[in-house]
Amino acid sequence: MPPCAENEKPLLLVIAHSGRMLAVAARKAGFRVLVIDVYADLDTCAAAVAVTRVSSLVVADIQPAVDGFIAQYGVGQVVYGSGFEYHPESLVYLARHLTIIGNQPATFARLLDKPDFFAALGRLAIAHLETRFVAPETHGDWLVKPLHGQGGVGVCRYHAGMQTQGVYWQHYRTGQLHSVLFLAAAGQAHIIGFNRQWSMAVGQQAFMFAGICNASGLADVHQHTVLAWLEQLVAEFGLVGINSMDFIVDDQQLWLLEINPRPSASMQLYDANLWVRHCSAVQGELRACPPAPGVSAMQIVYAPKDLTIPAHFVWPDGCQDLPTAGTQCLAGQPLCSIMAHGPQARGVYNALLTTQRQLLRRLLKDAPSPIPLT
Repeated sequence: MPPCAENEKPLLLVIAHSGRMLAVAARKAGFRVLVIDVYADLDTCAAAVAVTRVSSLVVADIQPAVDGFIAQYGVGQVVYGSGFEYHPESLVYLARHLTIIGNQPATFARLLDKPDFFAALGRLAIAHLETRFVAPETHGDWLVKPLHGQGGVGVCRYHAGMQTQGVYWQHYRTGQLHSVLFLAAAGQAHIIGFNRQWSMAVGQQAFMFAGICNASGLADVHQHTVLAWLEQLVAEFGLVGINSMDFIVDDQQLWLLEINPRPSASMQLYDANLWVRHCSAVQGELRACPPAPGVSAMQIVYAPKDLTIPAHFVWPDGCQDLPTAGTQCLAGQPLCSIMAHGPQARGVYNALLTTQRQLLRRLLKDAPSPIPLT
């Protein structure tokens, strides 16, 4: 069959703190994409029919943009990405006006309800770190985490006298942070891939998400444990589509940390037409994914100081989420992300580091701290 004309392709609204990843995936799958996000970066604008930049994802900020796209383009479907952890009420608004391709607001809200979530883990006998919702008497081995948060923002070591509104406490354990990207449909789970994550201190934030690689090195026995957890959790929470789950491995033990009930950053590590598989899973059909060829990794580059993107700046190969010329990036804010691919993890990590050094040397004449490899 001949390819359909551009105006005959289905329309999709992408809305997220950063919509680039989902916009690119949907466009590759044959959709015409409209985007509402906080950045409106160069990559997003190249992938979309139209982009509206908003200051936040609160209903008051997104409503004019959503209404405008519905009126101008007649869009009827929406997929959401990162950022709604802070504004779950905005998903309720979206569900009233559009068909959500993903987990519904009630599912999203239940997973944000930390007392309910950890109570469910207890009922299902799924290993998790000790978690409290009142301040512990001792503070040396506890983290404070926001009840609604993402990417490590606001996570810190607990000490007496600190602000404790809208937070919970979780026992601190060293170990390697992992995640699993998976499809869910009709109470069943299919694993797309296991990933290794790392964090870094950025300004006053001690545990900011910094990067992810699909060469996890996770032992088979642990992979089987995670799959057994997912089978329980998908049925418990009624998950659909692409989701991810974070967990930590320490001294051959696993502890589940959280579920992200939306497509996560690790989606871009897999080139298996995941947007089509996401849509099928939302409709109740699980389509198996082929193994990822080689190793892929993504690293976030945070601005080491206040800076302005110069005109005609030449970004090194591998950079994405590119701000427009003249954009002011404050110290600690994401500057861009970088991707690398290769046959082995060590070479991919080195490629990330090389690209990061090139970028910051061009911008600052300075070299960054190395990417953690252990």
